[in-house]
Amino acid sequence: MRIAVQTDAFDLGEESQRFASDVATSGANAGALVTFTGVVRGSDSGDMVAMEIEHYPGMTERAIEAITQEAQQRWSLADVLVIHRHGRLVPGEQIMMVATAARHRSDAFEAAEYLMDYLKSRAPFWKKELTQDGTGNWVEAKDSDEEALTRWD
Repeated sequence: MRIAVQTDAFDLGEESQRFASDVATSGANAGALVTFTGVVRGSDSGDMVAMEIEHYPGMTERAIEAITQEAQQRWSLADVLVIHRHGRLVPGEQIMMVATAARHRSDAFEAAEYLMDYLKSRAPFWKKELTQDGTGNWVEAKDSDEEALTRWD
């Protein structure tokens, strides 16, 4: 399991290749690898120039680690990778990556979805959309994101 909360951009191809190589050399007998990458999208109004993401170092990593361990147990995962960026990001930049490895594809897909739902709704990140006129608006939780979590109860 690897968790990274970082300001630096990551190379999707490199991270995917490293994850696949680590799984293959571990002898985990995984038959499925799933990766997902989230990208910063623009605002509905079209005036967002950047997103500022804040977090509390240490607390954020511990929260992600706890939910990652839960996913590993729930779906018997061979390995998990979670990368989440913070700082100032512009539309089109990669914001996060989740990779899961399991013996069967359904476990790898479900665990990846579970982790993505958690990261979107419960991971302790605070996001502010910065607009062209220099103002910033905090991103509030969406009912649809909260509803997505109910399927995992």
